[in-house]
Amino acid sequence: MKIPPFASERAEAAWWEKNRPEVEAHLRRTLRTKQAAPPRETMTPGYKRKLIPVRVQLTGEDLDAARKLAEDRGISYQAYIRHLTTS
Repeated sequence: MKIPPFASERAEAAWWEKNRPEVEAHLRRTLRTKQAAPPRETMTPGYKRKLIPVRVQLTGEDLDAARKLAEDRGISYQAYIRHLTTS
């Protein structure tokens, strides 16, 4: 999948929102065929962060979506949400 250059953050956000289904499908295919490493394998070796527990309230639908997407990637939903916040 080719990601174009963007003139602004607004243009980038609009592109990602418009192409979200295709991007997610591409990511699922890529991970299924083992062409990409899971997020934990792409972290810099020796890099450790001190994690601070937080409470986040999500709708049931959002939590279900996070769990499904995490399962597709072979990671926990907590790790998936943490990955989204650090990407």
